[in-house]
Amino acid sequence: MKLLHTELLIARHFKNSVFKNQAIYIITFFIGALLLFAAFSGWDNYKNQNETSEKYQHESREDWLKNPDKNPHRMAHYGNFAFRKSTSLSVFEFGMEPFFGNAIFLEAHKQNTANFSEAGFSNSMLRFGEISIAMVLQVLLPLLIFFIGFNSVAYERENGTLKILLSQGISWKQLLFGKVLGVASVVMLLFIPTIIILVLIWLTLQNFSISADETIKMLLFIGFHFIYLMFFCVGAVLISASSKTSKKALVSLIGIWLIFTIILPRTTQAIGAYLYEAPSKIQFNSDIEKDILKQGDSHNPNDVHYKAIKDSLLRAYKVDSVQKLPFNYSGFIMTEGEKISSNIYNKHLEELLKIYARQNSFSKAVSFFNPYIAMKNLSMGLSNTDYDSYIDFQKQAEKYRYGMAQKMNALQVKYISNKKPGPNDKPLTIGREHWADLEEFHYEPKGVWEVLKTEIVSVISILLWVILLFVLIRIAAKNLKAI
Repeated sequence: MKLLHTELLIARHFKNSVFKNQAIYIITFFIGALLLFAAFSGWDNYKNQNETSEKYQHESREDWLKNPDKNPHRMAHYGNFAFRKSTSLSVFEFGMEPFFGNAIFLEAHKQNTANFSEAGFSNSMLRFGEISIAMVLQVLLPLLIFFIGFNSVAYERENGTLKILLSQGISWKQLLFGKVLGVASVVMLLFIPTIIILVLIWLTLQNFSISADETIKMLLFIGFHFIYLMFFCVGAVLISASSKTSKKALVSLIGIWLIFTIILPRTTQAIGAYLYEAPSKIQFNSDIEKDILKQGDSHNPNDVHYKAIKDSLLRAYKVDSVQKLPFNYSGFIMTEGEKISSNIYNKHLEELLKIYARQNSFSKAVSFFNPYIAMKNLSMGLSNTDYDSYIDFQKQAEKYRYGMAQKMNALQVKYISNKKPGPNDKPLTIGREHWADLEEFHYEPKGVWEVLKTEIVSVISILLWVILLFVLIRIAAKNLKAI
């Protein structure tokens, strides 16, 4: 208790000295205003995107159901839409969401990518990033911590009070931990109110009805951001303690901040993309089209591949024409064609995703040298605004699209006659009540355990950084000198 009492006294004294500087009030007010703006901006963005997604998902469903009696294959080409709703934590961490589309047009024989991203409708300012609560916590608060802590020990050395403190029986370990607590106590004046506002917004968005999965994500979001900020508190005090002057400590800390938050993130992205080059969208689609053409055209009755299927069916059912088959031949061929084209697309997509996974793995590996990258990746994962969540949405939409196309093909096989209608006959159709057999698309975000599994490198990285710094405090306590 005596040791703790000493450290608390040091922390309290440091906190009082910090608030004697008028500049801290201006900086704190500025960051506080940014946090409030980020909270409002996130709330507004979340409401607008989800209201828009719900509106157009409902309209898409209504349009689908209002279709008249029609040939089911025409319905498959008529298509549908899949919309992605934002999760509640995306209010605080925008991540990559503004740059990825949130709607996909689903149609037979073709896989489309997501469109209608916010960046596509925004001006060039978006490329500099939007102000979110996560951005303030991850980028600006560490800078504030460095501004507060750069002279925590260096100033004591400069004015000669460091020798006096140590001569009174205070150990380096007590002094360092006391200073860390002092820096942390100042930062908590911003962090704790931010968390309170964050939780209230989060609860309100969900009408105070929260799932266990969302609760765990929120607790992890708060907990890891707290650990992340403590890392910078410890780092600021250690640099200050090892610097002969406050000026050298400040320059060193600003350099570290620039490397962590500006230089390394952009450099690692560029290096990852260079080492593992991905094909362009045009090249990707072209390769798929070439492989599909090698397999044949299901819409061409004289295609070699599908003619072989026709001949085998005629032999199996012992008939001499497709009109005599006990099911709709065209629907059967469309089913086979959809299966082939989807398999080819999925094969190419998996290859592409492997390239992107290598790029991302390079960035994640660098998180062992940069806690900001680790925190950013984990934050985006928990809020379902990362790249993996976007790919998960694409896969869910593709699964729904394939099911839609095959369901329409199955209806054609079952209900449409093989006999072609005459010039005065009605087109071959089925009743519109069958359209309701296809369920509406609903996007399900990844669960917390799946997120942690994906971001296990980031979790380990953050914990290792914190452990390393506290080990360094113990080492520094034995080796630092007052002069």
